[in-house]
Amino acid sequence: MASSGSTRSAAYNDQRASAKAEPARVSSRATERLPTAAKKKKETLPPWKPNVSLIAHTTAPLAARVSIPPLSQLLPQSLEPKPLKSLSADNQESAILEDLLFAFMGYEGQYLRFVDSYNPSVEKDRLAGPTYRILQGLDPSLRDLTNSLLKMATHYTAVEAFVEVQSRDEFGAINHALCASIRKMLKDYLILIAQLEHQLISSPSFTLHILHLHTLPTSRLMFQLYTLAQEMLRRNSLLEEDLDDSVDGFDDVDNILEQLREGGDLAPGSMSKKVCKGGNVLRLLTERLSFMSGDPAARTLLQTLLRDASRPYMAMLNEWLHHGGIKDPHAEFLIKEQKSIKREKLEEDYTDEYWEKRYTIRENDVPPQLEGVKDKVLLAGKYLNVVRECGGVDVSNEVRDVPKSFEDTRFLDNVNGAYAHANSSLLNLLLTTHALPARLRSLKHYFFLDRSDFFTYFLDLSEYELKKPWKEVNVGKLQSLLDLVLRQPGSIAAQDPFKEDVKVQMNGVGLTKFLMGVVNVRGIDQDAPDKSLERYRTPATQPSSEEDNRMTGLEALELKFSVPFPLSLVISSKTVLRYQILFRYLLSMRHLEGLLVNSWKDHHKVVSWTHRSANPKLEMWKRRAWTLRARMLVFVQQFTYYCTAEVIEPNWQTLMARVNGTDTSGRDGSQKVSRTVDELMEDHVDFLDTCLKECMLMNSKLLKIHAKIMSACQAFANWTVTLSRQLCSADQDLAGSKAANAYLSSQYTSRHPIPDALKSYDPTRLARIEETLSKYEFNFNHHLRLLLDALDYYAATETVALSRLCAQLSTAREATADKGLRGSFE
Repeated sequence: MASSGSTRSAAYNDQRASAKAEPARVSSRATERLPTAAKKKKETLPPWKPNVSLIAHTTAPLAARVSIPPLSQLLPQSLEPKPLKSLSADNQESAILEDLLFAFMGYEGQYLRFVDSYNPSVEKDRLAGPTYRILQGLDPSLRDLTNSLLKMATHYTAVEAFVEVQSRDEFGAINHALCASIRKMLKDYLILIAQLEHQLISSPSFTLHILHLHTLPTSRLMFQLYTLAQEMLRRNSLLEEDLDDSVDGFDDVDNILEQLREGGDLAPGSMSKKVCKGGNVLRLLTERLSFMSGDPAARTLLQTLLRDASRPYMAMLNEWLHHGGIKDPHAEFLIKEQKSIKREKLEEDYTDEYWEKRYTIRENDVPPQLEGVKDKVLLAGKYLNVVRECGGVDVSNEVRDVPKSFEDTRFLDNVNGAYAHANSSLLNLLLTTHALPARLRSLKHYFFLDRSDFFTYFLDLSEYELKKPWKEVNVGKLQSLLDLVLRQPGSIAAQDPFKEDVKVQMNGVGLTKFLMGVVNVRGIDQDAPDKSLERYRTPATQPSSEEDNRMTGLEALELKFSVPFPLSLVISSKTVLRYQILFRYLLSMRHLEGLLVNSWKDHHKVVSWTHRSANPKLEMWKRRAWTLRARMLVFVQQFTYYCTAEVIEPNWQTLMARVNGTDTSGRDGSQKVSRTVDELMEDHVDFLDTCLKECMLMNSKLLKIHAKIMSACQAFANWTVTLSRQLCSADQDLAGSKAANAYLSSQYTSRHPIPDALKSYDPTRLARIEETLSKYEFNFNHHLRLLLDALDYYAATETVALSRLCAQLSTAREATADKGLRGSFE
């Protein structure tokens, strides 16, 4: 349309120049008084020939392509009409009636002219509408009525220009439909003008007052169209510069970034101000309809415009609701599609970005009619889109007998019905075709060590490899051992159809360190979950601490579970991260339990422990060591039992009941079968979050205390391995005996011979190991008291489930525990 405006300006300037080139001429009345010779000389002058040209095509297909007629101010003096003062009242009325018919169609008359400030070649002037001036000499009784009638002429010209501008491609299908509806009304308007012209020609009694009466209803209609057009133009900043929106009024920056991601260039005008289109147009019509509800004529007009303008929007809505597709070339539908987020990416990294960001709601472009059901509209299309991409249900069939406008009484039923159908289709696809419950049970077997006979065998086979520093572990070898174990006949995993999806990987970030960062900074699922996931998943890019470098392969071991689309929507990377945290947590306790059990075996097999010494202090020391080992073992076993049997298992049963639609937690006790996919996803995340919280993994204070107790228990278990050899030199009766030498010989080789300090009796050995044991006792007792007091406090203030753990762990507490620390957390 830019070329259209420039062409019109050029034609306007050419006409002005030709008018200046014409010789000055006298008025027609003066011409009558000239002598005959002067008249003949006048007739020999060349006639006035204004230029007309064809305007180039624009994106508005029905826009006028004929250049603007020359203005009256360019008219030669010889063509000026007789002054109104020289005409009688009847002739004045006849002349004004004829001029008004021209003005009603947007043209100047002989006595009705545009004001000098109006320039039809300027788009803003045309959109605002021309102001007419009446030449001097009109009877006052006719002037007021003429001015009143000229308002309709101004409104028509402005509305006609509005239709041409808003029909451009960039204003979208909703504006195009609105302009088509207005164009029909303008056609009826021109028919009325033709009828009035016939009345003027054929009826001598046709007067200005009769014209006013005939045009009164149409004048009100044009006024409503004019005010609507002006409001839309103001929102599009086409009437005046909107300085307030010059900074942040860009039209959909996300679409511009999307275009750049796909390798496209920024088109001219792509950073223009926001355009009033789509849902905003329907919102404006709805608001005006509500505001003008007391005016029957205005209400009927606006209802017609809203019905016609909403038809393309309803076509997009039905396509989305019943086929899961978006046909929105002008970005005006309430659902926005990010085409750069494709399903193929889920094969590499099964994030739920596809679900959350591929389709989103344009919050500022939602029509009022869809405000209450916009979430259902979004989910219905998302569900069907997933079903269509997976080929689970044929959604290509045409759906007939759907509402075509917002006025249809079946409008909301259509949305609710489509939502229910889409939800049941996707649920059926997930639960039956892709066996979601079986996938979740498989996750439980592997990550929660449920029926983990195969994993115990795997740890035995890979014991040597997992003792290495995590950077030196051969992950390929571990994967081969895991595959071997999973295919072992007779194991639970051998019958699992999803065992091929389980992979081994190393994570160089310590579990406690990561959890402390998550709890203290932002949590797993707050404003920036992806950054915390990235920090957890890509430790190689992060500066590793000395503590992380000292981690063994067992401490860095975690499982990876590959999930195909669309199951990856439910079992997303965020949920798998939670599974991995719980897996490492349970594995660390199982490992520590194994170390303490091995210590118990040593205490019952090794001669240095089973030999009854004549030294009562040594025997008393042994009992203290046995007691501490037993208390530590009780602590670990009770803690493992609490996490598995009292936290994970009950919550797991609740989750599976909701997944299978057999949850009886409703108020009336009936089964809840009306499930949605999003509720299913939320239930899955809630299950994992509840497990993390009740297992103390989301509380920094409890996490710190628990980590210190676990470290003390592990250090004690490792110390007892060397302690069995040191006891030989601490017992005077056993030192140097055949039994002691036989045991020590089994522990050392020719390359690493028995130290001389262990071959003979050392009277200071008992004092040293007694001092070390006292430190372990104090450390364990102190942190256990802190943990129990903290559990009491948080059970009363935050998590009630911790009270059960507190009662169970009290069995590992020494009988004479100091209660002075109780209340320090209050």
